[in-house]
Amino acid sequence: MTSATPTLLYIDDDAALARLVERGLTRAGYKVVHAASGQEGLDRLAQGGIDVVALDQYMPGLDGLETLEQILKIPDAPPVVFVTASQDSAIAVTALKAGAADYLVKDVRGEFIPLLQVAVNGAIRQAALQKARDEAEAEVHASRDRYAALAAEREVLLREVNHRVGNSLQIIASLLHLQANSATQQDVKAALTNAMGRVAAVAQVHRRLYTSHDFKTVMLNQYLEALLEDLRRSAEGNKMSRLTLKADPIEIDPDRAVAIGIIVNELVMNAVKYAYPDGAGPIHVELKPQGDDLQLAISDDGVGFSDQADPRGTGMGQRIVSAMAAKLDASVERDPGHKGTRFVVRFARVSPALDKSTSAAAS
Repeated sequence: MTSATPTLLYIDDDAALARLVERGLTRAGYKVVHAASGQEGLDRLAQGGIDVVALDQYMPGLDGLETLEQILKIPDAPPVVFVTASQDSAIAVTALKAGAADYLVKDVRGEFIPLLQVAVNGAIRQAALQKARDEAEAEVHASRDRYAALAAEREVLLREVNHRVGNSLQIIASLLHLQANSATQQDVKAALTNAMGRVAAVAQVHRRLYTSHDFKTVMLNQYLEALLEDLRRSAEGNKMSRLTLKADPIEIDPDRAVAIGIIVNELVMNAVKYAYPDGAGPIHVELKPQGDDLQLAISDDGVGFSDQADPRGTGMGQRIVSAMAAKLDASVERDPGHKGTRFVVRFARVSPALDKSTSAAAS
């Protein structure tokens, strides 16, 4: 930082002119230090405390351009105003290109001193501005580095959280599966199997997030494939052997993926229980885009919806589907023209609430 009384180092072998400069700039509020050669000036700079340098070109030993080159190698070097009696513009251009802050022509009577005062004032201001700019840029880079480090740490933590949540839910699903296998009453077995599927639907989302590079979205087609594979493994006998999926690669946020997975679980398990009373049959899951919306269909070629009523049913699955559909702001309709049973779920690709908040932020 420049002191209240800035110090000027005047490097010139003309002692008489140096006295004129000292007299003139002292009145202007400067402390003036004189060095009679380039090397003497460099030695004085090494001691510190210099705010600006005025440098002559023609001196014994190191000339002005050679001295300027050495000054600019000093860390945080003060600005240099090149001062010379030469009218050669080539020297001025060379000095400015080399890094001098300004250039002016001197005379032996000291009439250039007011111009020197203006030049050194400008050089000090420019150096202060450049230092402030450099410090601001350094702070911006440091802030970016800190943000990147925090983001990386957050990613690791989120990945670990999803890993642990996914593992915990998978353990719960496995326990439900074991309990279902040991149950002797069919309604208890069915209830435990359904609960296992619901837990597995949520666990699959967290497993997807754990292995994903993006915690904000889930590839819905991959998620549904993994979910259906869980259902195949959990089914008794070969009733799931003909469960198929046809899905376009679609990204969606994790919360909506959970709701979709639970809907698929409920409707697929419903088809498993009721569509084919005499054995196994095909059950199809299809996901495709329709403009800005998505269409999810779960269908079978079984006995049809009217024949699927089970007096032992509690209606829990239907209530869960309705709740998840409300979460998605989705419509759920049965296709009356389909042989067997086909449910069609239509919902927006992006949550309406999220879409509105994004639009508001953009505006």
